[in-house]
Amino acid sequence: MTTKAWHNLLPHLAPERAVSKPREQGLTMVLDRCQALYATEDMLALTGDYIDQIKLSFGTSVFLDEPLLRRKIELARARQIEIYPGGTLMEVTLTRGVYPQYVKRARELGFTALEISDGTISMTAQVRQDAIKRALDAGFKVITEVGKKDPTIHLSPGELCDQIASDLALGADKVIIEARESGMGVGIYDPQGALRQEEITAIMSCLGDSQGDIIWEAPLQRQQAALILLCGSNVNLGNVKPRDVLGLEALRCGLRFETFRHFAPQLEVAEISDEVA
Repeated sequence: MTTKAWHNLLPHLAPERAVSKPREQGLTMVLDRCQALYATEDMLALTGDYIDQIKLSFGTSVFLDEPLLRRKIELARARQIEIYPGGTLMEVTLTRGVYPQYVKRARELGFTALEISDGTISMTAQVRQDAIKRALDAGFKVITEVGKKDPTIHLSPGELCDQIASDLALGADKVIIEARESGMGVGIYDPQGALRQEEITAIMSCLGDSQGDIIWEAPLQRQQAALILLCGSNVNLGNVKPRDVLGLEALRCGLRFETFRHFAPQLEVAEISDEVA
């Protein structure tokens, strides 16, 4: 990480916050709707130190010219950022019978990870296992996703936990809990985007020590704040908008109203002095 403008003026804002890459906890996954190359360059110049994963949303990467896509991937990899196509694209390749070719092409393009999901389709346990294994054998980091995009299909905490445990046992590095781009009426969020507290508590309880292997999709900043207050600054959060990355890092470090008092509950205003404490 490069030297920041304020140097070390405010050290240890949130002492437990994971700073150095590659991070295993406190991951920020950005949802990139295949923004322009210059926008990607600007995003990484401004916020690259705080991004751990970039997901190219649903099937949008299919429409990019190859040199442009390769360059986006190169830019991410240069900043130690995992980059992968959205799981919906993988689901389409399964239904078209071209999943093996998809894995091969993703490797040729330079992607570092693949997402395995069934947010729209249904797949047997064997197909899911085979999909994970093929991606692992090809040298990818595997990130799976649990939950359905259809708001009328709601999996219980027990069902989610069983799938999470199975995926991790098969070699998945992290498991995303579905919330879509809206963060409303899907998964752990009610139709207004508020956390379904009982469900989250149940999921966390059954996961135990595996909580750090979960990425909670949290596209709204109030959801990010709520999960940080619940799980700490090193909670893994996904579907973060590019423009919200620094705002999220401020939440993680107690530099916003929502988390300021949480990380410094006994803080008192000091007398103004030229002496450094």
